[in-house]
Amino acid sequence: MKGYKSLKIPIMDQKGVPAWPEMFPPKRIDGLRGMVGARHFASQMMLEPIQPDKARLDSNALHFYNYEFDMKSARLGETLITGWAFYWDPSAAHKRNDASVCVLLLRDDRNRRAYIHDCIYLEADEFDPHPLATQCGAVLDFMQNFGLGHIAIEVNGLGNALPEILRREAALREQQANVVKVVNSENKAKRILDAVEPFLSTGRLYAHEKIKETKLIDEMGDWTPNGWTHDDGLDALAGALRLQPIPLRPRNTAIRALHAKTDFNV
Repeated sequence: MKGYKSLKIPIMDQKGVPAWPEMFPPKRIDGLRGMVGARHFASQMMLEPIQPDKARLDSNALHFYNYEFDMKSARLGETLITGWAFYWDPSAAHKRNDASVCVLLLRDDRNRRAYIHDCIYLEADEFDPHPLATQCGAVLDFMQNFGLGHIAIEVNGLGNALPEILRREAALREQQANVVKVVNSENKAKRILDAVEPFLSTGRLYAHEKIKETKLIDEMGDWTPNGWTHDDGLDALAGALRLQPIPLRPRNTAIRALHAKTDFNV
């Protein structure tokens, strides 16, 4: 590239004046920034990439709430929830191993918000003859408490056996448990950063007050892309954020019948 000059035109200059106001006026630029997050906006639209090893997650950007979720009305306080996701990133759950974590995420897609409503860090006794079945029992208890019938399980490694064990345990209880298997091959740090940071940096990530009692907040504050800190809860959160949410509507809402128009000529 000797002798060539590079031309960089960011979406707006340092004073906030758009480079292409007809296509990207200030209001639309603000909307883009609010959707993709600070890191992606800087790299893709301002042409100022941030080195991945410099990226961080600001736990102070979390908004906390203390409402309980009403499944019948699909409301969290005054917020109408449009969908939910329940994700399990499993491990042996011994003290010396990675944590086995489940995250229940509620979505308000009208306002592009996500709510970490609950999460559990599972523990297993090293002398338990059936540790995976014990974990599945705890997960099923959690699902029953919230009236959940679907779960996504990361099946890399140890998790490969869990879907069948969970289904078996659910059948013994006569409990519904539809399982989606998730295989992750992408780098974990990139997965966490790409899923969590846009919601966090744009103020669209909320958490129930009880999340403060878990390890997730400390994980978020300590996290670096270098993998030097515990990040199992963050990995489960990223998995939940990446899932296609299960649609949710108030249970007292009548389902309208749709009739296809068939009076056409062929």
